[in-house]
Amino acid sequence: MFGLGKAKSVVGLDIGSSALKAVELKAAGKGFKVIAFATEPIPPDSIVDGAIIDGTAVAEAIRRLFENKAFKSKEVAASLSGNAVIVKKITLPVMTEAELAESIYWEAEQYIPYDIQDVNLDYQIIDAGTGADSKGTMEVLLVAAKKEKIADYTGVISQAGRTPVVVDVDAFALQNAYEMNYGLDPLAVVVLLNAGASAININILTGGQSLFTRDISIGGNAYTEAVQKELNLPSEAAEQVKKGQPVDGASFDEVRPVLHAVTENVLLEIQKTFDFFKATAASDRIDRIYLSGGASRVDGFAAALEERFGSPVELFNPFKKMAFEPGKLGVTEPDALVPIAAVAVGLALRKAGDR
Repeated sequence: MFGLGKAKSVVGLDIGSSALKAVELKAAGKGFKVIAFATEPIPPDSIVDGAIIDGTAVAEAIRRLFENKAFKSKEVAASLSGNAVIVKKITLPVMTEAELAESIYWEAEQYIPYDIQDVNLDYQIIDAGTGADSKGTMEVLLVAAKKEKIADYTGVISQAGRTPVVVDVDAFALQNAYEMNYGLDPLAVVVLLNAGASAININILTGGQSLFTRDISIGGNAYTEAVQKELNLPSEAAEQVKKGQPVDGASFDEVRPVLHAVTENVLLEIQKTFDFFKATAASDRIDRIYLSGGASRVDGFAAALEERFGSPVELFNPFKKMAFEPGKLGVTEPDALVPIAAVAVGLALRKAGDR
């Protein structure tokens, strides 16, 4: 996306609102080997709705994460999501790449609700409009990220003694990890759904093209808060029992209906996204949903998703085609950690200097 250097391997660092996830890969034969993987919690409310509120606390957490000596590269790829990023598919008259490069800022001004001086802009040609049925127009994917948000994220990485070289978008990092592990089906319409603590990233794609992306600002924290409120539990106990761990003062049977009620609200937001996609895209079907992120493990979530949308739901394994030996990397609970690694893996697949 927004590359800042020359091509070599980087550490993929997913800066989430509740935890950091970092992955480093090394090319091995035709694939990759995971040479480092670590997570580190972030103090509550240090990051709210994708905005870094307490930069010092986040930088300290990054520093602690990199005390893990397995990480070799000092260079880091990170990503943004939420209202800091705008992703839009736009239709333009057919033009050459050189003409597009010259006119993209002017074209983008019509679609971006911020001053064009305040954003970093990137774009990708989806359909050059040179086919027989092109009607003289081309399709371009436009990505804009607020400069101040990019500066906040690169700032905490630098403060922690690392070098930020790529700033990507969560939804595209997810797509990167998916393509590497699952390959491309040119005809299938696939949904990548990453449910984090404070947001859900959705990327709908077919072949190698992203058809639609959206970030929904609801996630795992909504479950914790509902459990806390309904059962009058402290925050830590609510977080534990949400994951099915026993706590004093509440049984999982009492918690389950609360979780399912929140899932219902989450599904309504996902439904809106799918409806909007179907209304604006050429396709109205969804062939498969790949699910990642910590909140995707909430009791009954995957089953409810499958039932509501009638599409098979598969837990996304970002290490599916990689050499990954959790024991050697000091990863004690791989089943709990693999679902939260998807964005970090997608970022680790980037190279410094990538567009």
